[in-house]
Amino acid sequence: MLRFEGTEDPRAGRRPLAEWWPGTWRSALVLLVLGPAAAAPPTAWILATAAAVAAAAALAPWPVRRVSLAGAATAAALLSVLVSLTYQGAHHFIGAWLLFEMAALCLLLWRVVRRAPARQLAWAGPLLGLVVTLLPLRLTLRMPYGWEQSAFAVTLTFVPVLAVAAAAAYLRALEARRKRAVAGARRDLRLEVARALHDFVAHEVTGVVLEVQAAQVTGEAPEQFRELLQRVEEAGLRALDSMDQTVLVLRDPDAAQTGTTPPRLYGLGDLPDLVGRFSGSSGPLRTELELDEDAVGLLAREADTGAYTMVLEALTNVRRHAPRATRIAVRACRAEGGVELSVTNNGGGGGGLLAGRRGGGTGLIELTERIRVLGGTLTAGPYQGGWQVRAYLPAPASRTSQR
Repeated sequence: MLRFEGTEDPRAGRRPLAEWWPGTWRSALVLLVLGPAAAAPPTAWILATAAAVAAAAALAPWPVRRVSLAGAATAAALLSVLVSLTYQGAHHFIGAWLLFEMAALCLLLWRVVRRAPARQLAWAGPLLGLVVTLLPLRLTLRMPYGWEQSAFAVTLTFVPVLAVAAAAAYLRALEARRKRAVAGARRDLRLEVARALHDFVAHEVTGVVLEVQAAQVTGEAPEQFRELLQRVEEAGLRALDSMDQTVLVLRDPDAAQTGTTPPRLYGLGDLPDLVGRFSGSSGPLRTELELDEDAVGLLAREADTGAYTMVLEALTNVRRHAPRATRIAVRACRAEGGVELSVTNNGGGGGGLLAGRRGGGTGLIELTERIRVLGGTLTAGPYQGGWQVRAYLPAPASRTSQR
């Protein structure tokens, strides 16, 4: 809309209906509670005020500044107790506002049990429940009744109070369970992204860096240099493919499962390609693979991917932390009820080849936990002057019985 200087927008300063309407109807309900006191004796204003305060506290959107929901509920409950102890007027005026006050305090109890923090709920909830349960005594103790009638009134009030508290607690538990489920789903998504970045992207980037470092140190002939560039290009494309799958999961977790381009799942059958790429980019480092054909397809999908990841992580660690290694032996064979894998190098430990790189060091720990979740075991340590990573993954009973 165009406006000329010096003119005022007639709508300036007006509040939208959605902003002032909630406060208006809350105020109207509080005034409705106070209304009958205009035709009653002055002492009735004490009862009307207690009911109006309880209604205002039950309807207001807490917190207001530094006043919390539990604080407002406690103030309304204590005011109700004070009125019950000090009211000296006629008893027949009590009933006019007792039901309003009881309903408002029950609504407060509902809101406190649903929304108040656990520490505040621990004292505000029982206090409200006790005050509402004993509220009928304000009337029964001022009437010519015996203690049986008072006890019956208290018992009768306890039932709806318990129902309100139980229903609110049930909904609170459902909400807490939903939040835990959402938090768990987000945590699983973060872990899945971290695994993808660590297992595949970091592996390919490590290979690229090592290729470039080796070329700088040794110098490459033109033909060998072209082969180096081709290997670097292929590794970069594989890293980009892994990144694309990771971004797909971040944008839409369901798209990775229902999309037209599902993520690539690796397994034991991909070990020859993995070892071949590793050997081709590792210079004089000789890599051997012993793969039992009976082991391929024996594991469940997640376990099969875990086996591939274990070999990938072990090979990457050799590049980073075993610069003196000249030989690596990768072995995957069928064992009793599952598959046994091992990656052994003859270079022992030592600093990584990625000069100046900081961080890392958690891959093997995370991999051990991942294998454990899959029902397997993983060990790593010195072996015949070198280093060995060894794992066992169980296979489904239905598959082991068929072979």
